Amino acid sequence: MPPRTAPPSPTPSTPSPFTAPERDLIRRELHPRFGQDPSVADGIMLRTWRGGPQAGQPKVPPAVRTMLERGLVELRTDGRWPVAWFTRAGLAALRQFAQDRRALDPVRYAHVRRELGLNAGAEQGTGVSSEADDHG
Repeated sequence: MPPRTAPPSPTPSTPSPFTAPERDLIRRELHPRFGQDPSVADGIMLRTWRGGPQAGQPKVPPAVRTMLERGLVELRTDGRWPVAWFTRAGLAALRQFAQDRRALDPVRYAHVRRELGLNAGAEQGTGVSSEADDHG
């Protein structure tokens, strides 16, 4: 009888491009609400200060601030509300994040996966569609 060998250990997964608070914010902001699927293209809407020396300026949560510092989002204040938009680097990080089934449930966040161009093969961990680079 041949000697038994230990099963190969799982390869260490790629570390998440987002910190724990950033991951939590992304899940909250992109989770379907009231039957509506939020769009990555709409960005993350921010509140504004109502009074004081910062009146009218965006309130930037710590998770958005750290993504802003790393160039994953940019703030735009040209609309009715200030919005944190994902940059190209942010979209690439979001694609990487969405490919980890444990990080972003592929069923609950299927709308995000479609918007990022992750095809059905990517759900099985086999690849990313070529249209994924067209967003940004």
